[in-house]
Amino acid sequence: MQFRRFGIYYTPQSGAFATFGAQWLGWDIENGVRVAHPEISGLPRPVEEMTATPRKYGLHGTIKPPFQLAEGTTQEGLESAMASLATRLAPVTLDGLSLSRIGSFVALTIAGDQSPLADLAGEVVQDLDAFRAPPSDTELARRRKSNLTARQEALLAAWGYPYVLDEFRFHITLTGRLARGEAEAVQTALAPHLAPLLPVPFEVPDLTLVGEDEDGMFHEIQCFALSGESA
Repeated sequence: MQFRRFGIYYTPQSGAFATFGAQWLGWDIENGVRVAHPEISGLPRPVEEMTATPRKYGLHGTIKPPFQLAEGTTQEGLESAMASLATRLAPVTLDGLSLSRIGSFVALTIAGDQSPLADLAGEVVQDLDAFRAPPSDTELARRRKSNLTARQEALLAAWGYPYVLDEFRFHITLTGRLARGEAEAVQTALAPHLAPLLPVPFEVPDLTLVGEDEDGMFHEIQCFALSGESA
């Protein structure tokens, strides 16, 4: 399969959490297939509508945002570099995940200190940057519509994305934009289904190289175990 963009994600290992997340979004990123949405009462709108925007990405937390390959680089080279990097990065263990609102989105966020994961993401962003083609003028203009701070603008210029390094906030997006009342209703309806599935503690033992196909859907390419030693 040919991919037009690549990224480095956290994706949950196979199990009840990964299965429910794939069903909620309607896309199984590990197997690259559409799946039926679950039946959940109390939602303000059909799941298919509310998850239309994040569906193509699958259940994930972004570590290095999607990018086109730089001229002179290849997918094989990126895979090799990620494999090498994974031997130097240690697994991360955090307290857990919380069902939260980020602006008008519903997402899972880190419960407690996210610093170890932020440090990990920063290393990945910087170490693999040679494989990232510069963003187009169109993409830069789209990013700048979000009223970036001066620091975010500097990160966009340096790393192609404004929410990396010290601006990194790990999250697993569950919906597109919702009205305030809708977001609260989604949280209430989802909470009893998600609560028993959320990992405690939240562990990141590996990272996943993903690719975007011609239809805009993301697929797992390869999962890399983190085998480095903790500092």
